[in-house]
Amino acid sequence: MLRILLLCLLSVFVFNPAEAQDYPRQQIDFDLFVQELFALQEEDDVPYEDFYETLLQYYQRPLDLNNTNPEELASLFILSRPQIASLFKHIRENGKLLSIYELQAVPGFDLITIYQLVPFVKVEDAGLYSDQRPLWQRMIGEDNNALILRYERTLQMRRGYTPVDTNSRSTSRYLGSPEKLYLRYRTSHTRDYSFGVTAEKDAGEQFAWDKNTRRYGFDFYSAHLQLYNKDRFKTIAIGDYQLQFGQGLLFSSGYSVGKGSETITTVSRSNLGIRPYSSVLEYAFFRGGAVTYNLGRVDATLFYSNKRIDANLQTQPDTSALRSDFFTGFQTTGFHRTATELSNKDQVREQIYGSNLSYQSTNNRFTAGLTASGTHYNAQVRKAGAPYQRFEFNGTSNFNIGTNYSYTWQNVYLFGETAVSKSGGTGTVNGLIANLSNKVEFAMLYRYYARNFHTFYGGAFGEATRNINEQGLYTGVKIKPLPKWEITAYYDRFKFPWLRYRIDAPSYGDEYLVRLLFKPSRQGSLYAQFRTESKGLNAADNSTSLDYVAQTLRRNYLLYYEFAPIKTVVLKSRVQFSSYEQESPQETGYLIAQDINFNWGNVRLSTRYAIFDTDSYDTRQYVYERDVLYAFSIPAFSGRGTRMYALLQFRLLRNLDVWIKYGMTHYRNQDSIGSGLETIEGPRRSDLKAQVRYKF
Repeated sequence: MLRILLLCLLSVFVFNPAEAQDYPRQQIDFDLFVQELFALQEEDDVPYEDFYETLLQYYQRPLDLNNTNPEELASLFILSRPQIASLFKHIRENGKLLSIYELQAVPGFDLITIYQLVPFVKVEDAGLYSDQRPLWQRMIGEDNNALILRYERTLQMRRGYTPVDTNSRSTSRYLGSPEKLYLRYRTSHTRDYSFGVTAEKDAGEQFAWDKNTRRYGFDFYSAHLQLYNKDRFKTIAIGDYQLQFGQGLLFSSGYSVGKGSETITTVSRSNLGIRPYSSVLEYAFFRGGAVTYNLGRVDATLFYSNKRIDANLQTQPDTSALRSDFFTGFQTTGFHRTATELSNKDQVREQIYGSNLSYQSTNNRFTAGLTASGTHYNAQVRKAGAPYQRFEFNGTSNFNIGTNYSYTWQNVYLFGETAVSKSGGTGTVNGLIANLSNKVEFAMLYRYYARNFHTFYGGAFGEATRNINEQGLYTGVKIKPLPKWEITAYYDRFKFPWLRYRIDAPSYGDEYLVRLLFKPSRQGSLYAQFRTESKGLNAADNSTSLDYVAQTLRRNYLLYYEFAPIKTVVLKSRVQFSSYEQESPQETGYLIAQDINFNWGNVRLSTRYAIFDTDSYDTRQYVYERDVLYAFSIPAFSGRGTRMYALLQFRLLRNLDVWIKYGMTHYRNQDSIGSGLETIEGPRRSDLKAQVRYKF
């Protein structure tokens, strides 16, 4: 009774009536949330889409705090591990949560954290999970059951779609139409099942039926079926899936973020095990079957994958007068637009098999895991032979074995993973996260990845996009001096003992970031951020016969303000500036953007107008844009020009939602945009995107 009275007092005195009415399921501001989590750095091949889609799944099907586990909560990257331990301790001592408002009574939880968390969680009666109908009936009756169709096109004609110029040396052209098509069906229910089918045709690809090139309408298909909590079977997966074990050193499946303004929760990874795959990245998944079986405190996982991958397969006679097939590297773009790209489609068969044992103590404070896997290709990998590739993987098979751990002691969370590959190279990542007080959080992480450590699906914390040839020490801090203020900062020192692409000597670097956030209410926020990075790179203007490495220095400044003057209008302003230098005069670039977003119930309109001016591509400006559901957009702008877009979302019928986005970028003092077959003659690029979702 006292607990119920406490909840009533909290809801009355801490939240005003207007806030309390929609507090449990407020609309999340994905703009600010993404900006906090994603690094938005210079790497263009980070698989943001997969992580973004996972967050959307959590948003659409919130986690029940009375029926979840520490790894699921950690995968939201909102709560620190000590905060998660505090929540489960509160539940053990007081029983299951009675209301979402009880989060305010959990030690270590503040209002800013709770506001970020509540869109992804709920408190629900466990009896709602006891649906005993057959699977097909539950799937048909599920409210999270929808079909999505998407159409995209650049309105200007690219060179790849024009007739061949007889006076030009290049005769390559795109084989298909300029439209990009996307189809997706998915139905899922938390802790019960997930089923989905995804199909995509990229711009320039043919919509064709050709068994010889393995094209059956769309260029790419993906399908999955996963069942959960069937007797002792925790997960059963058939079709396409992903794996996430330990700190992601061997299996990360793209579910990780880089160094960003969230300096604490993104340092460690979550041990999620088997996850469904429904994205359109045509390489970052497994195809086959996987199962997790519960043995009390131990979960045992077995997995097998057999799929074709893109590669430039070549044939060369070997010393025994026999022909041997080989390829120089993995092709991950997923594009099959030209005759050359199409000839590389599905040329190599990849088989992956392995197992994982995960132990968790009764109090959820200690976990340990052991992972072993093997990878086999039906053709040899032979690198081109450049000096920086000397220790890269070569051959047809690779084996990995690794162990991971985590332990929570009071307000300190320790974690790590160590693995070794067939080559003998080792990789290790170890760290800690500590709540020093209710106002100060601290994180530290050390990683070491040998130059001959080989893992194909790993994505542990690091500076480079792959876990090889790197060691470094990261330190992060988050300070909440006042209820509405937050300071986050990190410093990362790293080095690369061997050569890298465009870096013809061992190199080093460091990076740090500082951000000050002021959030006076849920309707407004203001933050300023500064980030600087120094790392080695081959000198650009080198007149000598020998390449040498010189340090580059990049600085980024960002000022962001968000305000809702009335309930239906949200204003967002941002100013960002960057500089770049390497033994030459400093180059600069800036972007100024103003967003005006309207919300009239079932109709939403998001608009932006931005101007940008950069001296070169090295000072390009990255900025997140709102997009249609399940699409993710962080374009990079360089040169001089303006950018505008409008995104309209409305409900045409009761079960039919429509999105329409139009964006236009106009460049000054340019006669063309892009290069190669992507070249557009003229200073303007316009893009149209339309999507419909029908909920069954």
